[in-house]
Amino acid sequence: DVLVGLEALESYSTLSLDAQLPGSDDGYSLADTLGRSEPGFDHVIYRESVKPRLERLPERERRILYMRFFCDMTQTRIADQLGISQMHVSRLISRTCERIQQEVDAGTDREDDTGERRPELTAA
Repeated sequence: DVLVGLEALESYSTLSLDAQLPGSDDGYSLADTLGRSEPGFDHVIYRESVKPRLERLPERERRILYMRFFCDMTQTRIADQLGISQMHVSRLISRTCERIQQEVDAGTDREDDTGERRPELTAA
């Protein structure tokens, strides 16, 4: 019981992150044991911030983006399916992606009728 008590007391002592780890002779510090920045973390944050903006797009824009980026369809094929020109599909994709990018970068949100914050999307 005394040893357990002594170990418990030692757990409350502070140790510098730069101090060598107790019982180690290899020069490693506590800071060396901490995790590193995850390279994919920013990607996850960006994807999560884009998701609600995509959900609030007008149906046609959301459908075009889905066909282009998830179904890997060409702009010409999308245009044929929707009965519009390939140039118009190209413009819609560019405008929509640019608008979403700007909103994510700016963090623009507004309250909707329920009082929830939501991105400001305008139909193109």
